Amino acid sequence: MSDLVTLVESSLDDDKAEDIVVIDLKGKTSIADFMVIATGASQRQVGAMAEHLRERIKAAGIKGLAIEGASQCDWVLIDAGDVVIHLFRPEVRAFYALEKMWMAPLPGDASAPEPHAGALA
Repeated sequence: MSDLVTLVESSLDDDKAEDIVVIDLKGKTSIADFMVIATGASQRQVGAMAEHLRERIKAAGIKGLAIEGASQCDWVLIDAGDVVIHLFRPEVRAFYALEKMWMAPLPGDASAPEPHAGALA
């Protein structure tokens, strides 16, 4: 794990984020090395988590930080270069289910479970 992922996890833990998930994206996409997904109980908590992350990432010397969705705080996306952070309210996270999409095995992945004999094609 990178130092930035550790910083993000620590900040989210301090802010009482729920269901923090870190997804290793290396070899899956060129957009980032890691994706962090977390839930806040309310718009206020999501906004506070985003602001604290912005402050801590900036203090760590990361340049070019981009934040989207901070005005509504239903889903805030923070692009910190090698790490992309998604902060959600619970119902928005359930609707988009990003971790299911990014954690799913790639087609042809040898570690993917084989369909059972009764599966429909």
